[in-house]
Amino acid sequence: MLKHRTIESVIKKADTHFKALLLTGTRQVGKTTVLKNLVNDNRTYITLDDMLSLKMAKEDPYLFFQTYKLPLLIDEIQYAPELFSHIKMLIDKGVEPGQVWMTGSQQFLLMKGVSESLAGRLVVLELMGFSIYEQEGKGSLQKPFLPSPEPPGILSRKSLAETNRIIWKGSFPEITLKDDDTWAMFYGSYVKTYIERDVRQLINIGNELAFYNFMKVIAARTGQELNLTDISNTMDISLNTIKSWLSVLQTSGIVYLLQPYYENITKRVVKRPKLYFLDTGLCAYLTDWTTPETLASGAMSGAMFETFVVSEIIKSYKHNGLHPPFYYYRDSNQVEIDLLIFQNGVFYPIEIKRTATPDRKMIKHFPVLESFGKKVGYGSLICLTDNVFPLSREVNAISIWDI
Repeated sequence: MLKHRTIESVIKKADTHFKALLLTGTRQVGKTTVLKNLVNDNRTYITLDDMLSLKMAKEDPYLFFQTYKLPLLIDEIQYAPELFSHIKMLIDKGVEPGQVWMTGSQQFLLMKGVSESLAGRLVVLELMGFSIYEQEGKGSLQKPFLPSPEPPGILSRKSLAETNRIIWKGSFPEITLKDDDTWAMFYGSYVKTYIERDVRQLINIGNELAFYNFMKVIAARTGQELNLTDISNTMDISLNTIKSWLSVLQTSGIVYLLQPYYENITKRVVKRPKLYFLDTGLCAYLTDWTTPETLASGAMSGAMFETFVVSEIIKSYKHNGLHPPFYYYRDSNQVEIDLLIFQNGVFYPIEIKRTATPDRKMIKHFPVLESFGKKVGYGSLICLTDNVFPLSREVNAISIWDI
């Protein structure tokens, strides 16, 4: 069954203004499906997974564009960066908007090619897995989340058991539409393909098992402040190798690094980012939580809930074509705010707790924002509550289904 994605309206709008469009995102999030669903009859589809098309693209790009006429949809463009300079020439000749659509799953290679050949000539959008809006068939209604006195109230409430299952299962379109008993098979195959194809093309990892173990170590630290030295010591692998491997996970859309906010206020402010996996199903697989029940009752339940909330808020921005203006705050006095959305000079604070009984003490650190000298907007405590209710005149407690 076709589930419409939030990003579809952004693509349609961009298509009227930009001559080329690049849709990026990690493997199997549905990039090709989204664009194919928007294709009209006269657009030619080419995948560079096909060896004949790839050979022509790499060895004779001029012949490639003689063979395949505009408008085009080129899938997995990162395999043939040789095409970028020819796309630039086509654009500079004055073709109509929307003539070249591309997808790619390796942002490092793509951005390198774009910066060298196509900077300023195309729009780049990023797709993640299904958001909770898209899973419910309400993708067109999702807006970038911002705390407010009156949440949207669009999504239907889910039971605790169903919420746990959604977090555990993950957001890749293919797995959301399948039975739970295919979960381990799907993620096992996904990790194998990701390492063998995407990782190997980015770096010479040498030891695939070591990289797999690195993914497991990183997954166990989702929702935590990132300490690369600790990871290096734990794995007995050099710090430079750990940095390189982390960069691969980040640029290929597996993890997100939430940067700390500081403005020379105090030297006591923490300056290391927090790490989040962008798919909780993949994270659960790597950390060996094999059922929703064991995950919900395990030691990582709180971190996984926080990871889920952060990833959903990120989707609400990226799927609307926006860059998430996010930070977190923590200092040596253990004053912490899980998420700060900084927009138009205003801070919107968010705390995330896996609890059904929110308490005003959980937002006690919000007043620290006043020391930043910037305006503080409405705040939210996102939790497992059944109802929206105020914790103060400036903060309410809401469910994940209220974002």
